[in-house]
Amino acid sequence: MGTDDRDGGADAVREIRVRAFVVGPVLPNDDAGRTPEARLEEAVGLAKAIQLEVPHAEVVRVNRPDPATLFGRGTVERLGGIVEAFDIDLVVVDHALTPIQQRNLERALIAKVIDRTALILEIFGARAHTREGQLQVELAALTYQRSRLVRSWTHLERQRGGFGFLGGPGETQLEIDRRLISERITRLKRELEEVRRTRSLHRAARQRRDTPQVALVGYTNAGKSTLFNRLSGADVPAADQLFATLDPTVRRVELPSGKRMVLSDTVGFVSELPHQLVAAFRATLEEVQAADLILHVRDASHPDSEAQAADVAAVLAELGIDAERDERVVEVLNKVDRLDATRRAALMMRAALADGRAVAVSARTGLGMEELLALLDQRLDGGRRVVELDVDLADGRTLAWLYEHGQVLHRDDADGVAHVRVALDPADATRLTAGAMR
Repeated sequence: MGTDDRDGGADAVREIRVRAFVVGPVLPNDDAGRTPEARLEEAVGLAKAIQLEVPHAEVVRVNRPDPATLFGRGTVERLGGIVEAFDIDLVVVDHALTPIQQRNLERALIAKVIDRTALILEIFGARAHTREGQLQVELAALTYQRSRLVRSWTHLERQRGGFGFLGGPGETQLEIDRRLISERITRLKRELEEVRRTRSLHRAARQRRDTPQVALVGYTNAGKSTLFNRLSGADVPAADQLFATLDPTVRRVELPSGKRMVLSDTVGFVSELPHQLVAAFRATLEEVQAADLILHVRDASHPDSEAQAADVAAVLAELGIDAERDERVVEVLNKVDRLDATRRAALMMRAALADGRAVAVSARTGLGMEELLALLDQRLDGGRRVVELDVDLADGRTLAWLYEHGQVLHRDDADGVAHVRVALDPADATRLTAGAMR
């Protein structure tokens, strides 16, 4: 693309393509839960999530990590040849790099180098659209950046038009002052504390109205947004890509019994999710901690489904939630429509025997949704009995008692009578029947 094209405005900027070389290092102590090839495939997916062009990707085994470059000298030279041969702009190393390793690799490869954490943060920066999401991502990005103060490379930000914490237009190898970053982090934390307080007030209001809260969690691209849309009738963007949505969404959902619940969609998890992100998204993730039920949405068709579930469990553990023992956690085994008939039947049998801790569904086709809704009704009922009765509108005492002690699911006033359907605890239902209300 010539100089004239680069100066042609926003459309020309969006046309700039960054060619990325994705390297998947395999170290001796790495998690054996996934194959190196599967991990590399996910890393390529992460790169493509922000429209990086990936002409080459490969697994590189590292028997003895070099403190200076991670890879041995011969490997670095070979990687440099690949960078030159494919005219690479950006090298993505699917592993954590120290600031020294990043700087030395950039010098040796003559290309911008980022590690897995920086790549995930860049994706979050490009995808966060609400003010809250942008604050959380900027806090995570600056916390990460403060430890390394890398030079600015403008082409990645120009190509994406996204958050651009790795550099901004017009900057030329600028070292960001540590004091200014620290001051900005302090301001962001203050603003996010306000967000946290506001969310806490909203949760308290919902609890006062006795509205159960259900949170969706899961590995990125497990189908959370599709399930959220299916349950709530919302239109949250749902795409077959990693981190398709980041911004938290909350909707009211009415269950078949008439009971209402509040459903919240949360950010997707991923293996080695940067700690900075977990800390920055604390205000959002508190929705999970406070939930009455936590639906762990899993892609049952993914070959690494078990490893992904372990990664989600690790993040939940950071929030103080034991996915194995916490009775609030229910596995939603999604995408069963992608399985053959034998595997689908086996999975649905497994869910049926899980004693209310699992359900097999396809959020895309609607398969299993009746079972999921019935499970939600059952788990959120808390042993309550649904009672239908007619109350004279002049009997304000009884009506007030019903609203105070139960959850009025439906009310229809006609001819001086209130036709009420209300969910009551067994003891209160007995008092009502015996006329012993106090």
